Amino acid sequence: MTNIHRLKQDICEIGRRIYDKGFAAANDGNITIRISENEVLCTPTMICKGFIKPEDVCLIDMEGNQLAGHRKRSSEALLHLAIMKARPDIKSVVHCHPPHATAFAVAREPIPQCVLPEVEVFLGDVPITKYETPGGQKFADTVLPFVQKSNVIILANHGTVSFGESVERAYWWSEILDAYCRILMLAKGLGRINYLGEEKTRELLELKTGWGFKDARLEPGMENCDICANDVFRDSWQANGIERRAFEAPPPSAKASRSVSSSASAPAAVNSPSLPPSMDQEALIQAITDRVMAALQSHSTAV
Repeated sequence: MTNIHRLKQDICEIGRRIYDKGFAAANDGNITIRISENEVLCTPTMICKGFIKPEDVCLIDMEGNQLAGHRKRSSEALLHLAIMKARPDIKSVVHCHPPHATAFAVAREPIPQCVLPEVEVFLGDVPITKYETPGGQKFADTVLPFVQKSNVIILANHGTVSFGESVERAYWWSEILDAYCRILMLAKGLGRINYLGEEKTRELLELKTGWGFKDARLEPGMENCDICANDVFRDSWQANGIERRAFEAPPPSAKASRSVSSSASAPAAVNSPSLPPSMDQEALIQAITDRVMAALQSHSTAV
């Protein structure tokens, strides 16, 4: 039997953590827990999550209609419901504005992979949505291209949304992500980040699989992906304004290098659509350009 009061207390506890961590200023953020096929506990709008009480929590249905509660439900509840509809295994959703992860959302900078073991095991590739005005169904739908392949998503120019089988687990993913983004910024200030490389990352993915976690990089169809190059969500970058600017691309994996070599030797397909170059192709083009410029400069000096 579901203990509704206990779940409301859990929402209040996570609300306090969000506020104490600086993940939700003033009345920012919202939290939901699904308690039945058609009922969801939801934080109300216009209330600080650090001071919410069990009696403040609303009850809504899966269409966003309010069923109970003396306060009005959050205006962003549709985002939570879209995730729950797409993933029946999800019981709780947490949306907040962790500052370091939100900085990546504002810069629309992809989160580097193959840097920290914990991040590889618990998060994997983290997508960034396109921007939509918060509150409506169009905003809620921005997560749908990614919700099956990740449990934490960066909302462009907004914040993060994370989800799991409990409210604490849902919150964890955002906390891990923000700590990682802070570490990346600190390392960048020291000069650069060092990547783990393909071999060591594959060892982590084996551990991840053994512990029962899924990773989109290991799914069918991703056999030739570069596991360190954000290949899982790269197709969304152009449409969503995502571009690698602050952090260098990781060294290309062996599989990716073989794939590029094979495609370069194969005849070009007629009327094939142009695809955005992968980072290892960009590095190759840059190396060729540097050699050509050096040769021209040498020739000019000789003359």
